[in-house]
Parts: sequence; structure tokens; C-alpha cells
Amino acid sequence: MIAANYTAVRNNLKGYCDMASSNGETVIVTRKANKNVVIMSLDRYNLMEKAIRNAQYLAKLDRAFEQLYAGEGQEHELIEE
Repeated sequence: MIAANYTAVRNNLKGYCDMASSNGETVIVTRKANKNVVIMSLDRYNLMEKAIRNAQYLAKLDRAFEQLYAGEGQEHELIEE
């Protein structure tokens, strides 16, 4: 992980983007008033988004099982056998 101030990143944006995309580095761009941003590769971003979606889905399944075990489930006939 690399941290750099806004001016340094602006002056060498290509270099920082290359670090993120080629080397897998995460670049934290520090800004005034603690309004920092992050530069990372699209592949890394997509992996993070997928992990978040998976965690949300698993949490939803956990809630459903908790409801089922608490007797809040309903039995239905199958549409087709």
C-alpha cells in the first residue's frame, strides 16, 4: 500500500496508475479535510465487489435459516414433481 498526496499523484498520475494496475499496489491519495481516495486496479476492485456481494448473500442465507429454525418457515407444495 502506498500513500501519496494529491499533488504528487497529479504530477505523476501515469506512474501511480501503473503501480496499481501492473504491480497490484493500492494507492491512497491523501487530500485536505480527510477526503482521501484510493486508486486500485479494476481486477482488484471487482474481486472486492464480488466478496462484498458474496458476504451479503451469505448473511441473507443465515437470516433465512435462523427464521426457519425459529419456526417461521412455511411449507408449500411443489409446482412440478
